[in-house]
This record gives sequence, C-alpha cells and structure tokens, in this order.
Amino acid sequence: MPPEALRTPDSRFRNLPDFPYEPRYAEDLEGYEGLRMAFIDEGPRTAPVFLCLHGEPSWSFLYRHMIPVFLKAGGRVVAPDLYGFGRSDKPIRQEDYTYSFHRGSLLALIRKLNLQNITLVCQDWGGVLGLTLPMEEPERWRRLLVMNTSLPLEPGSSIVAEDLARPEDQRKTGFGKWHAISQRTDDMPVGHIVNMGAGQKLTEAEIAAYDAPFPDKRSKAGAIVFPRLVPFSEAQDGYAIGRRAVGFWNEWDGKSFMAIGAADPVLGVQAMEALRAEIKGCPEPMIIEEGGHFVQEWGKEIAEAALERFDGV
Repeated sequence: MPPEALRTPDSRFRNLPDFPYEPRYAEDLEGYEGLRMAFIDEGPRTAPVFLCLHGEPSWSFLYRHMIPVFLKAGGRVVAPDLYGFGRSDKPIRQEDYTYSFHRGSLLALIRKLNLQNITLVCQDWGGVLGLTLPMEEPERWRRLLVMNTSLPLEPGSSIVAEDLARPEDQRKTGFGKWHAISQRTDDMPVGHIVNMGAGQKLTEAEIAAYDAPFPDKRSKAGAIVFPRLVPFSEAQDGYAIGRRAVGFWNEWDGKSFMAIGAADPVLGVQAMEALRAEIKGCPEPMIIEEGGHFVQEWGKEIAEAALERFDGV
C-alpha cells in the first residue's frame, strides 16, 4: 500500500512567473505505485538531457532561469518534483520520508523515461541524492553541473555530526544552526526561506510560487523532515551510498562545471571546494559573490557559462 498522501490542487499553480511548462505525471513508477510524481519534460525527445534536480524546500520552479537556456541550445530538460514537493504527491507522515525512498524514486523515473546522454544539474538535496545516481548506470551519464550541495566528506561530516549532538543554542556549524531552526516549527514558511536563501531578491509572485505547493501544514511533512535526513554519520541511511559516490567521482571522466553561491552560510565556497577536490577534472568554479544557497536564481548566467564549458549541448 502506498503511504497516505495529499495532492496539491492545480489551482495553486496558476500564473506562475516565467514557468509556462506543462507538468507530466508518472503514477506507476516501479516500487511507488499509487503515488504520482510530477516532472517537466521539454525539448526534443532525442536531444541530450539536462536532468535538473531541486532540493529542500523548493521544487522544479527553481530552474525557471536555466531551462530556457538549455532548450534554446537544443537540449531536452527533465525536471522532477520530489515526492513531498511541487506538484508531486505529498505523504503526510514524516516517517514515510527516507533517503532511500527518494533516491529510489529518481532512479525509477530515469529508467521509466529511459533517459540517456544525461547532464546532471543539481543543488542542495538534488546533489545529496543526485550525485549518487550515476554510479548505478554510468552509461546513461555524460556531464555534471553542480551547485551548492554536498556528499558525506570527512572530516567535515563528522564535525557536523558532532555539532548536531550539541544543544541547539550551542551549535557552531551553518548546517547545525539551520537544522535547529527548521525543527522548531510544524509550519515551515517555505517562500520566506527560499527568498532569504536567494538574497531576498525574489518578487512577491516568485515567493508565492515557492509557497504554492503547500496549501496547509499537513502538506509540509517533507519540507520539515528533510534536514533530519541529511546523512552525516555511518548510522544514517544514505551515508554509505554517499561515500561510495565519492569514489565514483574520484574516477569521473566526463566534463563538469561548478557554480557556487558564495553568500551561502551552509554550503558556500569552502564546502564546495572540498567537494570539487573529489570530482576528477572539475575546473575552477564560477563564483557568484552575491549568490545565496538557491544560486539557481542566478541561473541564466550559470547555464550559459556551463554550456560554454561543455562546448554546447
């Protein structure tokens, strides 16, 4: 039996700014029967794929500045909404959200659509999950565009794990402080959080678009629980997978591009340089000095620079 889930009414998604794309739905993903996953699928079916994976607490709307660049260049863009976010179904119980639950759903979607020649475009949880996908079927993957995200990297992960064991008011790391803030509420102000992480540059209409998937508190179980799921220790689901992925990227032979929102207090330049050191051949990153955690809000220039690095699609 699928978990009990809510479905956000379509009316919540009317008049989205700069996001005219019609959603598609997968209701029969292997292992997820009975749950509906929404995704954007634009561009020629046979074109190289840009798989754009969002994080917490955003949805595929986050890529609205990058999608047109990839499409204009001749690419195909697939941008799913994780369960619990965007137009996808939202399990009500926090216990239904696990690392493996979400990772498995992305692998199932990739296989259902039989995506090939993929450029992974990821940030936040889109990277925490997405960076572990190519090692399962490497022949599907070609390039990487990575922004403000992480894998379990030592000693950093152990430092954060130790920090999370401290009382909330004594935490020192950026993630430890965010974790404390996020777990104090049962009604996360999603649009406000994304706006803060985007340098408060969003319009009222854009803030409303980030709020659109969540009509009430019951729909926010995923948004609230996700910070607790980030794997920082061996006891957590996803840690071993993430460590295995580090080894994969150590031997990566595809092209890569990194963009960093330098104003991100959690996954800024230092954290991203540690990740870059694990990605074989990853060049000097593009630094967006004013860019925050949700650096896709500067996505047009990032996408254009990545395509230049990649010599087109």
